Amino acid sequence: MIYRRVELARFIYGDRIGSGSPLRPSVTVMVFDEERPKVLLTRRTDNGRWCLPGGGIDSGESAAEACEREALEETGLVVQVTKLVGVYSSPDVVIEYADGNRYQPLTMAFETSVLGGELQLSPETTAFGYFAVDALDRIDLMEHTQERIDDALTDVEAAFIR
Repeated sequence: MIYRRVELARFIYGDRIGSGSPLRPSVTVMVFDEERPKVLLTRRTDNGRWCLPGGGIDSGESAAEACEREALEETGLVVQVTKLVGVYSSPDVVIEYADGNRYQPLTMAFETSVLGGELQLSPETTAFGYFAVDALDRIDLMEHTQERIDDALTDVEAAFIR
C-alpha cells in the first residue's frame, strides 16, 4: 500500500471562484451497513473532522478503481462500486492546500459493497465508525458530506449532478 502525506486543506467559497483553478477529480466512498441506518465515516488526520473516505483519482486509473483504492488505503476494507450517487462540481468552490495550491473539486460519490478486509486506521485517519444517518448533525462533518449521504439515501435511479 502506498500512502501519501495528507495536507491541511480548506474550502473557499465565492461566485465562480473556481475560474482559473485546475480541476481535481476525486471520489468519495459510501459504505452503509446492511439495513442502511448507518454509514461508515473516518476522522481525518489533518483537521480532526469526520468525512466519507475518498481522495484524488490518480493518472492511469478509473474512477471506480480510485474508489476501491481509497477505501482500502483509508479503511482497510476491500470494496466494490455498486452505484454512482452523484457528480459534484460547483464552480463556486475551491480547495486550498497548505502549500498554496488551489483546485476546483470534481467529485464523484459512489456507493459500495464490502467484499473483505478489516477496518483499520491509516496515516490519513485517526478513527472510524459506523454512524446513524439520522444523527449526523451531532458530528463535526466535513463540508458536503451530509449532502452526499442524503443523496445516496434518496430513492432515485439516476445520479445527482450538482
